Amino acid sequence: MSIFKKQRTLSIPEPFSAEDIKIESSICTGERTIGFYDKAAKRLVYAELVRSEKDIIEFYKKYGLSCKGGAK
Repeated sequence: MSIFKKQRTLSIPEPFSAEDIKIESSICTGERTIGFYDKAAKRLVYAELVRSEKDIIEFYKKYGLSCKGGAK
């Protein structure tokens, strides 16, 4: 039995691509979220809270992508 969990790579949800990943910041609190930007609905989907740069890197790793210099 291993104490380490193997991180499973997820496929990028349809109809999104790596170019659709975006970080948004709250005007009031400065809280940042990362997710796939839905242009039709004008909002993030599959969004996650970003507490540090490590969270951004982990989001990219989760979908099998490399984070080159941060996200848009």
